[in-house]
Formats: sequence, C-alpha cells, structure tokens
Amino acid sequence: MSNSELATSYAALILADDGVEVTPDKLQTLFKAANIVDVESIWTTLFAKALEGKNVKDMLLNVGSGGGAAAAPTGSAGGGATETATEEVKEEKKEEEKEESDEDMGFGLFD
Repeated sequence: MSNSELATSYAALILADDGVEVTPDKLQTLFKAANIVDVESIWTTLFAKALEGKNVKDMLLNVGSGGGAAAAPTGSAGGGATETATEEVKEEKKEEEKEESDEDMGFGLFD
C-alpha cells in the first residue's frame, strides 16, 4: 500500500470516527492540516466514492463476520420443496467426496 493510500485511509477513518461524511474536500483539508502534500487527488475521490452512503464504523465492526448459511426451507412450503433441497445437499456432498486428495495421487507434501 502506498503512502497516499495509507494517508487517505487514515483520514477517512478520522472523519468516520467524528461522524463526518467522507468527501474529497474534507480529506484534502485533513491532509493540509497534517502537512501531507504528496497525496494525489485521485485517492481522495476514490475513497470518497467507495465510502459514500456507508457506515464505516459498522464496516469495521463486521469485518470478521461472513455471510450466514442459507436459511432452511420451512415445512409450510410443501413437502416437495424440502425433498428437492435435501437431494441437492446430498448431490453436493457426493461431488465433494469425489475430489481426489494429494494422498490419492501418490505423492505428498514432503515427498
């Protein structure tokens, strides 16, 4: 990561921490206050557009949380839908079992 990217990242975090909207002008104002002159304006524009309408604090708090598993079908939808979903899961498991490991190929990591 270049110094320009790093400076823009930190400036965006400062603005988000203060609850201020991230805009190119506000990022440039922070750079001037910190005597940082070597940041190209493209970085401020990119970061401002990328963070537009997003809550940066929420993004930081949810970094490690991935998407949840698919919801299980309900019984009220009908028995056919549940059976189809179960068959799909079984087919996926069979496909995973078919994949060969390195041991099956006759060589290992340290051979």
